[in-house]
Amino acid sequence: MREVEGVGAVGKTLLRNDVPQGLSLVCLRQDRSLNEAAETADPLRLMRLFGITERTAMHYVGTAHPERTAKLPR
Repeated sequence: MREVEGVGAVGKTLLRNDVPQGLSLVCLRQDRSLNEAAETADPLRLMRLFGITERTAMHYVGTAHPERTAKLPR
């Protein structure tokens, strides 16, 4: 984990305590990925930003922009 000057590293335990009940860190990450896909529609950026595979990045772009990917072969 990376530390910010004057602030300690944030661990999973700390995050779990602050995440509202009914949400999970996985759901928050998926939501963040989908939001980024809606903003950029750039699968390469998603791959670099979130460390996901090409297939996963294309899934997020396709979900965020169905009109752009409707004619792509499946």
